Amino acid sequence: MKFQYILVLSASMLFGFTGCHKEANELAHHHHEHSHESHNHEGEEHDHDHEGEGHDHDHAAESAKEKENHDSDVIVLSPEAAKRMGVATDTVSVSDFNQVIKVSGRIMPDAGGDAVVSAPTSGILRINKNINVGSEVKAGTLIGSISADGVSGGDANRTAKVNLEAAKAEFDRVSALYADRLVTLAQYNAARAELDRAKAAYSAPAASGRATAPISGIITALNVKSGQFVETGTPIATVASSTQLTLRADVPFKHYREASAVTDARIVVPSTGTSVKVSDLGGRRADSGNPSAGASGGYVPVTFSLRNDGSLIPGSAIEVYLIGNSSTKAVTVPVSALVEQQGSLFVFIRLDEDCYRKVPVVTGRSNGSEVEILSGLSGGESVVSAGTTAVKLAQSSGNVPEGHSHSH
Repeated sequence: MKFQYILVLSASMLFGFTGCHKEANELAHHHHEHSHESHNHEGEEHDHDHEGEGHDHDHAAESAKEKENHDSDVIVLSPEAAKRMGVATDTVSVSDFNQVIKVSGRIMPDAGGDAVVSAPTSGILRINKNINVGSEVKAGTLIGSISADGVSGGDANRTAKVNLEAAKAEFDRVSALYADRLVTLAQYNAARAELDRAKAAYSAPAASGRATAPISGIITALNVKSGQFVETGTPIATVASSTQLTLRADVPFKHYREASAVTDARIVVPSTGTSVKVSDLGGRRADSGNPSAGASGGYVPVTFSLRNDGSLIPGSAIEVYLIGNSSTKAVTVPVSALVEQQGSLFVFIRLDEDCYRKVPVVTGRSNGSEVEILSGLSGGESVVSAGTTAVKLAQSSGNVPEGHSHSH
């Protein structure tokens, strides 16, 4: 008994148990009365027949067992400890629950969001050491540098620059003379035309030899190798926009009719495990509700165009919950409220400010954020939606409500 007291005291120190305000105290009061009634005191006279006495003791033992089983469901966790451990609750609701199809999908670059990095001049390409397939780049990021040094024929753009400087100097000279009417209009026009031709032949970006990303995104292809000779306009790399993406969900053909009625989707982000609605990312159905055009291998595709919030990586596989337009009333709880123990599912219900009870539930459909409860809850209960591990730990400690003990 002393050892058990030490265990209970340790749990109380850890979790800050204070005892249930109503239910647990009533249980303790009844248990206290039972303790006095079911024990004989020395010196008292007993005038019971043996048959009745046996019946009374059987009944008392059965009541004690029933009370102990009932009390063991009550979990005590002080409000201070609950707050410290991040315990939060939601009210179980009865609301519209849309038809959901859970499938696998993939995040892909948007078809209209690709851009090509081209060589601004001819020469030897040196790709930036930080650039690889899969690298994330910003608009203006240096992809590679091109130099014509050591190349037969030299740098044509360098020659064009020399010609441009000469044409500009000649035009400035002729313009000054024309102002004093020392040259003819024909001579002035000829100098201006030569300057225009020189400007057209020279390219400032080509002069720098810098090939940069035209948009922000992900490098999806490198078409040439570092050290390779390229001509002006040669495609060097492909950049896929990381801000606008396509979600492709592959739906088994048996769900073809339901796929046609899908209006939205909820995806689970691999990097964080959190779920988000496609519509909350500015997403919209991209296949006009007719997935049959791309059907293959027993699957039909459902595609959405959406904005990347920074958490989605093109090319990554993803869990998708397709949401239909038909709905039914259902009792639902957040997915985070479910606790699995020995193959069964439970939730923790908050009874008052420091008391909880574990309740077994049977689940139905899930949309990635909420799950349908088929039995165990009826709506209106306060269910633990965050910090379930803390409540589970409090249950495992074996603590009982204040004023209550199973040792006799």
